[in-house]
Amino acid sequence: MARQPDPHPDGVWSSCDDQQPGVSIRPLSQADLAALLAHLHHHQDRDHILRSGRSAPVVAVRVRASVGRPGASAQGEYQRRRATELATWARSLPWRVAAVVAAGVAAGLAAARVAPDLAAPTGVTVAAGLGWLLGFRTAPDTMAWRRGAAGERRTARLLAPLERHGWVVLHDLAIPGSAANIDHLVIGPGGVLVIDSKHYQGQLRVDRDGIVWHGRHLLVSALRTTLWEADRADEVLGIADLQVPAIAAVHGASIPWGALRADGVTIVPARRLPDLLQILPPVLGPERVAWLADRARLRFSAAA
Repeated sequence: MARQPDPHPDGVWSSCDDQQPGVSIRPLSQADLAALLAHLHHHQDRDHILRSGRSAPVVAVRVRASVGRPGASAQGEYQRRRATELATWARSLPWRVAAVVAAGVAAGLAAARVAPDLAAPTGVTVAAGLGWLLGFRTAPDTMAWRRGAAGERRTARLLAPLERHGWVVLHDLAIPGSAANIDHLVIGPGGVLVIDSKHYQGQLRVDRDGIVWHGRHLLVSALRTTLWEADRADEVLGIADLQVPAIAAVHGASIPWGALRADGVTIVPARRLPDLLQILPPVLGPERVAWLADRARLRFSAAA
């Protein structure tokens, strides 16, 4: 379901304006028109034109992302989980209220035997404290989805300026035949890359076996999932002559040596993404970038 990214309520999704998604068009010169008519007349295969060294008319000068919204599926998962937890908590609300009232009354009666003037304040204080302890709290695993969504939106803001330099950025793409999704797919002069946003606290470390850890948690599974997503993007797009690298963009945590590569995935601080992509050697021209962007919009749909 391809759609134009809607502005996010909190204003974080500002990389797309109100223009219609798709391809920006410039006026065709007489030479462009003649070449385009000749192209249509002879029914030449587009892949053949792109892979050959011959020049073709350049119609698309800037391609706008039209699939997905950064962090939408992660935010949706957070909201679903939180709603489930809140419903479960609400079902237990009667006994929680009863426990708070009983505790307050018991504390007030106990205090009245010692200091009658303190009976009411003591009862209220105990009731309020127990009420706070029994209040609703979102589970840490659920909050992780919210942080993940925020990380994806921050990554999107970092990537947005690349559109001025010939890059196309698509977000939150559902992988066909799978429940998984790609956080960000970028297509530009430097190639096609899959970027997975990660939000960690503290720092990452690498043991002597080359395994990356976040605290006591191995990141092998997460990195292999990111690599698998890049492989699936390669298969879906059908790019025979290019590899699709996998990048983990980390928010929050420090990374040993400023960047590292593990399990086939390049791990970098998210803030370094724009510089990293712009220094890649050019492998795609603007025509092929536009063509691959169109193919990505056709073959992927929004995850949320």
